[in-house]
Amino acid sequence: MNDIIVTEITSPIGSIFAGATKQGICLLDFTEILETNKVIYGNNKHLDKLKQQLNEYFTGNRENFDLPLVITGTKFQLSAWQALQKIPFGETCSYQEQAIKIGNPKSIRAVANANANNKIAIIIPCHRVIAKTGKLAGYGGGIWRKQYLLDLEKK
Repeated sequence: MNDIIVTEITSPIGSIFAGATKQGICLLDFTEILETNKVIYGNNKHLDKLKQQLNEYFTGNRENFDLPLVITGTKFQLSAWQALQKIPFGETCSYQEQAIKIGNPKSIRAVANANANNKIAIIIPCHRVIAKTGKLAGYGGGIWRKQYLLDLEKK
């Protein structure tokens, strides 16, 4: 078992729970923390760097994050999350486009489900994926947060 140290970060879009192991960031989410690991509230070097970079992001001074990430998931989820990380800052794509990018054009619902299971919000930018119609759809942190993040990145 790999201990996760967690902290709560205040942001313009509410409290965000962040978690890190000795290897890197493994959680950045608006929802309750998973109970699959021992959770220790505190700080470590990765969380300190995350706080700094999130502050820069929210103040319009950072477009990319350079943090070590600890990502676990199925092979399909990992491919979907890798595709998310390739969506440029300030741009969006549809779930269908994301499915095509991972070489599985009929997996639109599975892509949406993988995005919903992303536990490292903002850094793995699932907020940049929208419906094919151009409307906002599906964001675990709430559509209002998705809109806020997209608006922030358009500035």
